[in-house]
Amino acid sequence: MAFSAKAKAGVRLAPEVNRVLFVRNLPFKITSDEMYDLFGKYGSIRQIRMGNATDTKGTAYVVFDDIFDAKAACDHLSGFNLQGRYLVVLYYSTMKTQKKKDLDQKEAEITNMKRKYGVE
Repeated sequence: MAFSAKAKAGVRLAPEVNRVLFVRNLPFKITSDEMYDLFGKYGSIRQIRMGNATDTKGTAYVVFDDIFDAKAACDHLSGFNLQGRYLVVLYYSTMKTQKKKDLDQKEAEITNMKRKYGVE
């Protein structure tokens, strides 16, 4: 599935493509071995982090050693039916989490200003 070294040299990837995939809509009973089997078909995996808290269950981060392996996994497994659930596979983006933190911080500032000046 992976690109050959010759093909990698001339390929330009989209800016959002990276080695870390965020996977949603996983079955709650899936094991880490099953995750390694599923994603390992596309290349060498460095790490898999699965959510185990109530609000993170059914999600995972999959880190590949090679960006082209991550791209192949994302292309092939997005929408894949696993145990009756369709997987949502996305590239991890630090910008999205940073924007969320910035938004939360701005909302806190606005709330403090409203409280300070007595505005509802």
